[in-house]
Amino acid sequence: MINNVEDSTNWLTCGACGNTGATGAVATYSFTPGMASPSEDGRSTQFAIAATSSYSNAYFYRVQPTIGGQINSLIYEFDLYIPSGMENAPQAIEFECQQQLNGWVYNFAWQAEYAGAKSWRIFDYGLRRWDSTGIAFTKFAPNTWHHIVAEYHNDTANHVVWHDALTVDGVRFPVNISHDAFFSGASNKFTNAFQLDSNSVPTPYQVYVDKMKITYR
Repeated sequence: MINNVEDSTNWLTCGACGNTGATGAVATYSFTPGMASPSEDGRSTQFAIAATSSYSNAYFYRVQPTIGGQINSLIYEFDLYIPSGMENAPQAIEFECQQQLNGWVYNFAWQAEYAGAKSWRIFDYGLRRWDSTGIAFTKFAPNTWHHIVAEYHNDTANHVVWHDALTVDGVRFPVNISHDAFFSGASNKFTNAFQLDSNSVPTPYQVYVDKMKITYR
């Protein structure tokens, strides 16, 4: 178990890598740990984006201890707070864990889609596309903390990624959708990430994350 992931000063960014095809304009963005307010435990992290080009995004990630075998259960959870006046600003909010093992990429990603169909979607890393889960997305109410829990596992013999369930504010949605892992030849690594997507205007906004935790076995 890895607790209080958001508190680290070791969040990394990678330019336009959050954009479609990892190309296009690079947004202005930042992360600020140690925020006393709003927070639940006295230390939240603010993630912010102030894009000047439409649909440019901010991708933040952390490298965690490598997981050297199959993941039978992976739970990625955190609390999210959006200030009043910014509740309609995102194009989407995304989060993921990713295991690279023996050259294979097992990507476990979710997207809260504010625009378009307004649904919860999962990412097919090999096909580079977002797929609907059939779960409707309701915009997060401002000035309150929302609890998000994503459950996953993988099959390293058959190279399959499984999205098992998503829980939002205590309501659990079974998903049970799989897609193929992607062979890249990359070295073993395990990361988690959080991403802000800007809209067509684009509108600057920030969110706060607290009590981020990764549990696996």
